[in-house]
Amino acid sequence: MNIMKMMKQVQQMQSGLAAVQEKLASQTVTSEGAGGKVKVTATCDGNITELFIDPSIIDPSDSEFLQELVLKTINDAIVKGKETAAAEMKKLTGGLDLPPGMGI
Repeated sequence: MNIMKMMKQVQQMQSGLAAVQEKLASQTVTSEGAGGKVKVTATCDGNITELFIDPSIIDPSDSEFLQELVLKTINDAIVKGKETAAAEMKKLTGGLDLPPGMGI
């Protein structure tokens, strides 16, 4: 194996990683709960950017239901973002299964 060729590939992967990270920071996913009455939008790098709650489901006597619904919808959005990020990283690494956190 040619070390210089391998180093060049690693450098290309590093620059590709920066581009993917920038793309993921602006790419969004949306998750819905309660038939669309709760919507959460998040960037694929994990930031929640928008939360919508339809006033019709706000019941002051049952705030626990709303809290659980909002948390579930947020977590679903985060999972969608992570899945999208993983798919983008897989494209970058050519399908190599690299350990999480491996700094390329």
